[in-house]
Amino acid sequence: MELAHYSDFAVRLVNTEEPVRGKDSLTSVEVVRDLFGEASQMARRVTEADVPRFRTIRTRLRAVFTAADEGDQTGAVDLLNSLLLEFPVSPQISGHDFLDEEGRPRWHMHLADHSSNATTGYAAICAMGLAFHLTEFGADRLGLCQAPPCRNAYLDTSTNRSRRYCSDRCATRANVAAYRARKRLEAERTDRTGLTHETSQESTTPAER
Repeated sequence: MELAHYSDFAVRLVNTEEPVRGKDSLTSVEVVRDLFGEASQMARRVTEADVPRFRTIRTRLRAVFTAADEGDQTGAVDLLNSLLLEFPVSPQISGHDFLDEEGRPRWHMHLADHSSNATTGYAAICAMGLAFHLTEFGADRLGLCQAPPCRNAYLDTSTNRSRRYCSDRCATRANVAAYRARKRLEAERTDRTGLTHETSQESTTPAER
């Protein structure tokens, strides 16, 4: 597993909450376990106590994305460094799960899980994943969706650093809203222009006409 892949764990956790809408789907052990995806061994360790702990880590991760989204790169790095210090990882070379065409291991870096509970393990891989993504691509590649009211986190992997939305759905919704806003503005300008013209006509005397 590529180390940068671990950054997806952070996005997955942050997006369990929709602050503007007041929605929070992180409400049960089952939801927490689903966040681990294929890491089923780690998921089996989740208990009820991990649910509130995951919410705390989520708040800290969202703060990283918020700082980066607002252009505060130093702030984002400081917040991420505090997570890295609190939740260290043990990188190891692994290859037992992936074989090449000749049956030989495809060696790759793996973050070993020696944590005391599911929360610390998940926080560690989130922090390390974001750290690799940030140092490889830049802090401005961590963003929050610009389509109100959505504020989902995303990782910008576009070639020209142009991503502004978490999904195609939000991008389409934002474009439609912008189009309608332009049409309303054009209509208002047309109405004002027409009204001004009529007023001007009414103010002239018959001789002037």
